[in-house]
Amino acid sequence: MDQITVLVTWCCLSCFNILAAGTFGPRFVCFAPDHHPRLSTVDLQAATFLAVLEMVNILKASAYWKRSGGRDHVIPVHHPNAFRHYRDEVNASIFVVADFGRIMNISRLAKDVVAPYVHMVESYISGEPEDPYESRDTLLFFRGKTKRKDEGKIRAQLHKMLNGTKDVIYEEAYASEEGFKAFCLHPAGDTPSSCRLFDAIVSHCVPVIVSDKIELPFESEIDYKEFSIFFSVNEALKPGYLVSQLRGFPKEKWVKMWERIKSISHHFEFQYPPKNEDAVNMIWRQVKQKVPAVKLAVHRSRRLKIPDWWR
Repeated sequence: MDQITVLVTWCCLSCFNILAAGTFGPRFVCFAPDHHPRLSTVDLQAATFLAVLEMVNILKASAYWKRSGGRDHVIPVHHPNAFRHYRDEVNASIFVVADFGRIMNISRLAKDVVAPYVHMVESYISGEPEDPYESRDTLLFFRGKTKRKDEGKIRAQLHKMLNGTKDVIYEEAYASEEGFKAFCLHPAGDTPSSCRLFDAIVSHCVPVIVSDKIELPFESEIDYKEFSIFFSVNEALKPGYLVSQLRGFPKEKWVKMWERIKSISHHFEFQYPPKNEDAVNMIWRQVKQKVPAVKLAVHRSRRLKIPDWWR
């Protein structure tokens, strides 16, 4: 497989930064009808539906698609609604996803790549205090939307439980800098992941992850247990349990996690031009790991005389 085709189906910063990498000399097809200033919502949805259908037909008729049945294509579907009506028709391709919350029935970890959100806060680059733990004036911090759908309903439950707790900030507001907090809370959003995790990482704040079905970027190369704390939803909703666990967390262990965060935070920076081991480079490294499985699937498909019995 000498060339991978990349299809951009949704306008988002992470997708366009992926284009900058060029590691495989990829061929790009860009499509973004969802940002049209002169169309109403209804007209926009109808236009998008027809445009995507046309694009799928063009794509599947192309020689590049036919040579592998789309297996050597990479399709960023990072937004939860990207390509939603036609994912099953192009599911042989490698998807670049934020998580599997809305596509778990067609997507899978063995085939697809999990990419980070673009962080919403500025990266922390200031000098560090002499005692980073004692300088933190807040135990646990969350600032974001508390009313979400699906798995994100836990945000409202946590808000009710944690609001007013000493040394805890849990606010309905836009994201803001998360530095100088000991722990930063990452509950699920509308899907298992959200940008809060990556805001915490670039702020050098130890993430507290409450999301039962989350999948994490670059996990074949990064052990998140080295710098994050995980609670199940049931654990987090036990009155007093989460805060008591954090209050009793050993300082030495926290400092070790904090040091680890500082050493890996560059992996979550989208940059142009991309740099070695930044988010763009890491995504392409993950794609590269999928290439042997793609080759296997392509070679098998060429010799099968009956439908593939593994599907």
